[in-house]
Amino acid sequence: MSIEIKAPTFPESVADGTVATWHKKPGEAVKRDELIVDIETDKVVLEVVAPADGSIAEIIKGEGETVLSNEVIARFVEGAVATGTPAASTPAPAAAPVAATAEKLVNPAARKMAEENNVNTAVVAGSGKDGRVTKEDVANHLKSAPAVIAPAAPVPVAAIEAVGDRVEKRVPMTRLRKRIAERLLEASSTTAMLTTFNEVNMAPVMALRAKYKDQFEKAHNGSRLGFMSFFVKAAAEALRRFPVVNASIDNNDVVYHGYQDIGVAVSTEKGLVVPVLRNAENMSLATIENTIRDFGLRARDGKLGIEEMSGGTFTITNGGVFGSLLSTPILNLPQSAILGMHKIQERPMAVNGKVEILPMMYLALSYDHRLLDGKEAVQFLVTIKDLLEDPARILLEI
Repeated sequence: MSIEIKAPTFPESVADGTVATWHKKPGEAVKRDELIVDIETDKVVLEVVAPADGSIAEIIKGEGETVLSNEVIARFVEGAVATGTPAASTPAPAAAPVAATAEKLVNPAARKMAEENNVNTAVVAGSGKDGRVTKEDVANHLKSAPAVIAPAAPVPVAAIEAVGDRVEKRVPMTRLRKRIAERLLEASSTTAMLTTFNEVNMAPVMALRAKYKDQFEKAHNGSRLGFMSFFVKAAAEALRRFPVVNASIDNNDVVYHGYQDIGVAVSTEKGLVVPVLRNAENMSLATIENTIRDFGLRARDGKLGIEEMSGGTFTITNGGVFGSLLSTPILNLPQSAILGMHKIQERPMAVNGKVEILPMMYLALSYDHRLLDGKEAVQFLVTIKDLLEDPARILLEI
């Protein structure tokens, strides 16, 4: 029985997607609900699974092609496929299919380099997915057999360019990375962005964590007390005191949000995503920690939904997890401000006329100067600093 494999139904905010990776080849056995293809959109990667046991009969949309919502991308044949794959092995004895298979498993860039240097791709070992021959494979083959290709190259310069160690790799930018680039460029070119800095003594928060972490974990069913929940609660309180930081510009209007949806930037292999904590002002420290941990795990697996990354009135990004000491974060439009956390580092500080070694963190607040004046931005950041340096004012709920 033949079944049409269609692209997922995209939300209204997503016009189309791109076929990122086919995980199964035509004729290869597939189990029901097994992942067969990834569809990448501007915001997330959507997975398409097999509707039944069987195999793919035909791939209509190849990797890199654009697809619309519910567009047919492949045809699937339902029915058991032998696990020993005798049927898949039957075409192998014939000599002609070998060349055809080699042709199918050669990247366009590799094929072009092979043709320019008179290399038969059938004898090149492929290191890509399913034995696919890449441009690097052809370059390595050329380096391992210089005596063979030298006579075929009419111009010595061309041979040097192909054989040399200065190998370049050109890959198309993913839709997600392209969209991130567009938004960052838009934020830089359409806002009057300015950054103000401060520093916070993290010793009180660190002492509080050390004192209450075991009790907190028992009281909240295994929830671990981290730093991010303190920053989210401090930001929520500061946003309540300075509602203009929680506002955004819409054409000639200023939109004041009566809620605090705080986005937390999460780094993935495909790029930076910002899932949103809805009504963060009403969330407990335990709920914040659990939600952020869940966001991080699902973001790495590509399981976040588009609705979970839409909206948001304020963003927190933590470059400190990668060792950043200081940075100037870029606004997440249409928001008017973003808070940057950084690495905690011990530094000598003057305390009551004496020098003490304290764990300090630089804080950065980038804001849209069209909406926020320096006074409000600085006072907002100082409020966060004061709350973190006196964390008893943030309710632990234990």
